[in-house]
Amino acid sequence: MVSFVDYVKIFAQAGTGGNGCASIRREKYKPLAGPDGGAGGHGGSVILRVNPQETTLLPFHHRPHVKAENGQAGMGDYRDGRRGEDLFLDVPQGTVVTSEDGEFLADLDSPEAQLVIARGGVGGMGNYGLASAKRKAPGFALLGEPGEERTVILELKSMADVALVGYPSAGKSSLIAAMSAARPKIADYPFTTLVPNLAVVDNPAARYTVADVPGLIPGAAQGKGLGLDFLRHIERCCVIAHVVDLAAWDPEREPLADIKTLERELAHYASSLDRYRPGRDFLPPLMERQRAIILNKIDVPDGRDMAALMETELAKLGWPVFEVSATTHEGLKELAFGLAEMVQEYRSHLPENDPERPVLRPQPKSARPAKTYTIETTTIEGTPGFSVRGEQVERWVKQTDFTNDEAVGYLADRLANLGVEDDLLKAGAQAGDTVVIGDPDTGVVFDWEPTLQAGAELLGARGTDSRLYENTRRTNQQRRIDYHAWMDAKKRAREELDAERESGLWNDPGEAD
Repeated sequence: MVSFVDYVKIFAQAGTGGNGCASIRREKYKPLAGPDGGAGGHGGSVILRVNPQETTLLPFHHRPHVKAENGQAGMGDYRDGRRGEDLFLDVPQGTVVTSEDGEFLADLDSPEAQLVIARGGVGGMGNYGLASAKRKAPGFALLGEPGEERTVILELKSMADVALVGYPSAGKSSLIAAMSAARPKIADYPFTTLVPNLAVVDNPAARYTVADVPGLIPGAAQGKGLGLDFLRHIERCCVIAHVVDLAAWDPEREPLADIKTLERELAHYASSLDRYRPGRDFLPPLMERQRAIILNKIDVPDGRDMAALMETELAKLGWPVFEVSATTHEGLKELAFGLAEMVQEYRSHLPENDPERPVLRPQPKSARPAKTYTIETTTIEGTPGFSVRGEQVERWVKQTDFTNDEAVGYLADRLANLGVEDDLLKAGAQAGDTVVIGDPDTGVVFDWEPTLQAGAELLGARGTDSRLYENTRRTNQQRRIDYHAWMDAKKRAREELDAERESGLWNDPGEAD
C-alpha cells in the first residue's frame, strides 16, 4: 500500500457565487414598497496551506478532485446569501506548486505560507443593490459568477539541510536512527528505504535536519533502480554527504569509484535541475555545494584498514572525511559537529530576512476609468466579426440573465458607459456586425445594434426593456413633419377649389333657375 507520495496533480474547482434576488417588498397599505432583494454570497476558494505536521501528499493521491462550497442565493427582505466556506488543503512544508503547462506558481517553504489556486465566484447583486434614482424598482438581479477551475501540480521537496546519498545498504537509515530520534525501516537487503526519511539532529552547535535519500545505482539517471525520482528532495540541501559502505566486498566495486559514479549521476540530474526559484536564488548550483564523505561500518573486520587505504585518494577530493559506525556509535559525535559546522557556514551567508514595510500611495482617480478591455477583429463561425476581451466585461456577461430583457438592457447600458460602443465604432464596426464578448468559442455572440439609447428612464415595465422591441410611436420631430405636410396638402386643396370656381366650372344654383 502506498504510504508516501511526493508528486500529485489535483483538479481544483472553486465555489460558484450565489444569484441575486429580484424581490419587491409588500407591506400593509403598500403593495409595492420598493425592491428588497438581497445579494448572493461569494463562492468559496480553494487554498493551499502549509501544515508542519504533514509529511506527504498522499491524501491528494487518493482524492485529486477538490471543490469548494457554493455561495447561497440572495433572499427577499434585504437578506444576503451566505458565503461559501473556503476549502483549505493542508500540504507539507516545501511543496512547490506549478501549473499544468509547467509555469511556476509558488514555493510554499514557510510554515505560514498560503496560496489561492482557485478563487471563488462573486455573488450577484440583488435588485435592492441595483436600484437607483432613475431605476427605482429593477425587475432583475445579477447572476453569481462561476468559480475558477484550475489544474495544478504539487511537488514535495523536503526541507532538509543535509542529504545522505549512497549505494543501497550503505547504512544511511542506520545513521539517521543513531543520530536522531527517527526510526526508519532497517533491514539486511538492498532498497529497504523506498521513500525519503527526515530526521532532526539536535547539536549544541546547530539544530539541522538530515534527509535519507533512497539508494542510487549506476544508470539511475536513465531510470535504473529507483531512478532519480527522489533526488528532488536534495535540491534544498546545502550539504551532500556520501555514505560509503566499508563492508561491501564486491570485487566489481571500489569505494572511491562509488563516489565518482554517484557524482556523475548527480551531474546528470543537475543539468535539468530548476534551481532558480523566487526566494531560492542564494542556493549555489548542486555540483558546487558542500560535500562530505562518511565512511560507515568501520567496526567490521578490515573496516579500518579499508579506510586507511583510501585516506590518500580521498584527501585529493578536498572534502571532510568522517569514520563512523552506526552500530557502535563510534565517531558519530564528531560527525554531528562536523555537519553542524558546514550547515552553520552556509547559514551565515544567507541574506537577512528583513521584510519591507508596505508603502501605500493613493492613485489619482480619473473621470473615466482606464480601459480594461481590448477589441480585435476575428472570425466567428466563418463570419468576420469583432472580439471584446477583458476581465470586467466578461464578468458582466457571466452575471447577466439573458432571459430577462431588462437585465440585457442593463448590460447594454454598462457597456455603453464603459465606452465599448464608441470603441467598436472606431474599430470599424457597423450595425448588424457579429460581436463576441469573451472567448470566441465559448463567449456570448450577438448582432451589434449601435442605435440603442442608453438610460434607465427609457425602460418600460419591470423585467422588460422597450429598446429591445420595435417602437412605432412617432417622435415630436416626426409629428411636426407630418403636421406641416398635412397643412400644405390642405392649402393646395383650397387653391384648387378656388381655381375651379373662378373658371366657371361650378355654377350658382340661383342663376340656373
